[in-house]
Amino acid sequence: MAIRGLGVDLVDVDKMRRSLARTPSLVDRLFTPAEVAYASQAADPSERFAARFAAKEAVMKALGVGIGAIGWHDVEVVHSETGAPQLQVTGRAAELAAEKGIGQWLVTISHTEITAEAVVVAESPPLSQG
Repeated sequence: MAIRGLGVDLVDVDKMRRSLARTPSLVDRLFTPAEVAYASQAADPSERFAARFAAKEAVMKALGVGIGAIGWHDVEVVHSETGAPQLQVTGRAAELAAEKGIGQWLVTISHTEITAEAVVVAESPPLSQG
């Protein structure tokens, strides 16, 4: 496998909280129903929303594109059976990934009451053994 892209993003949690309070429709515009359900389990979902937003932005950076090149729902943070975050990439984001030879995504996210961070590594798929 080879690294095809790397992205990192930081989000101010309070800014996310204020943005979502000012424009509640952003929740459905930026996040998938599953992401909304997960974030809504927390007393203050702003940290979880900020972390997911950071992951989406980090994917764009790993793809080498800016806001608007892919849909916000094209990147979804899901969880493995162990609870580790994983990325589900669909739509235009998946098309761009395929064009760039990306077949695997690694993601780590972290957040505090103040800041949310995501780091994304885009890798080429493993070579087939034949």
